[in-house]
Amino acid sequence: MSGRSTKRGFASRPGDAESWIKSSDASRRRIDNTAALTARLTIDVTPALRGRIKVVAFQRGVTVADMLRELLAREFPLIPEIRHERQ
Repeated sequence: MSGRSTKRGFASRPGDAESWIKSSDASRRRIDNTAALTARLTIDVTPALRGRIKVVAFQRGVTVADMLRELLAREFPLIPEIRHERQ
C-alpha cells in the first residue's frame, strides 16, 4: 500500500513543470482582467423575488448575473436620456 496511485484526482498537476507554470500564469491573467472590469453589487431581495428572477433567467437561457447586468445597463445608460419624472 505504499505505492502511489495512478488514478489522477481533479486537482492533479500536469506532468511537466513548464506547462504547470504557464497554465498558472494564464489563469491568473484571466482572473485579473475580469476583476478589473467588474465590481460586486449586493442587494437584499425577498426569497420570492429571488426565485422569480432565477426562473425568468432560466427560461431566457441566461445567467441571473447577465440578465441583471443587461437590465441595469438599459436602465442606467452611459449617456442618460432626458426623463420626465412624475411629480
